[in-house]
Amino acid sequence: MDFSSDALAELNDLNDRFAIPFKLRFKTVGEGLVVADITNVHASASICLQGGQLLSWQPTASAEPVIWLPSAATFAPKASIRGGIPVCWPWFSAHCSEASFPMHGFARTQPWQVKSTRSLDDGSTEISLTLPITSAMQAMWPHQAQLDLLINVGNTLKIALITRNLCDSDFILTEALHTYFSVSDIAQVHVDGLDGIHFHDKAAGWTEDDQAGTIPFAAEVDRVYVNTPERCTIVDPAWQRRIHINKLGSQSTVVWNPWATRAVQMGDLGADGWKRFVCVESANARENAVTVAAGKSHTMAVEYRVEEI
Repeated sequence: MDFSSDALAELNDLNDRFAIPFKLRFKTVGEGLVVADITNVHASASICLQGGQLLSWQPTASAEPVIWLPSAATFAPKASIRGGIPVCWPWFSAHCSEASFPMHGFARTQPWQVKSTRSLDDGSTEISLTLPITSAMQAMWPHQAQLDLLINVGNTLKIALITRNLCDSDFILTEALHTYFSVSDIAQVHVDGLDGIHFHDKAAGWTEDDQAGTIPFAAEVDRVYVNTPERCTIVDPAWQRRIHINKLGSQSTVVWNPWATRAVQMGDLGADGWKRFVCVESANARENAVTVAAGKSHTMAVEYRVEEI
């Protein structure tokens, strides 16, 4: 694909300023979107600067990727990317009053800027991004804020989403790291750690219930578990692994798989793609909306770790 001289100059500038020899380098994919490729002794990963969206993470010791990205994923300016870890901010799901506003907020389709990159003494690689808040964004969400994303790629994956309130008054937001995890077969996996937790069930018309035991998958699941700071685990017997999800500053957990009929309607999951992922999202949603006081900050952070079984 041919790129403009401005685009090539931007790519060269990123590599001049932020590349780390043999560990981190920037490239373009699809219709010119910039991606940071990371490889170190612990793992490999890729992060798209549009949306600040991590696309992949696979520890060196793992035979299969941990983060799922469909083969049908498209990379186009201003368009959301299916898979990976979309950043939902400053609202989760549909906007509460304006149906025309983008689903899951505007952060996931906007260009983020690189603040810094570095190699750590433990062999992991860190990249820090920030989202410039434009007047067009403020037309949808009229607050002064700074949004940063810190990603650490190592034998675990650590992500922190940091919101700073630059206003003279408090504001409220909802948010999520909408993580798509690779699984062997959705019908063979289950999620542990949410037993007894109250949830809102979108697939059942927003009825409410309490979780009883583990979460299996035999039909569409789309649930917002609330008031749950607990960690949880994806158990995948066929791939002989557990994916542990540990979180901080998150009071909601969203569990989602569209199953066959809904997946066909979506159209961008690829053939049978719905069988190959489960979303377990660390979030602050519904009654767990976050109030960020004037001049203060809020951090939602997660750590993913793979354990062989």
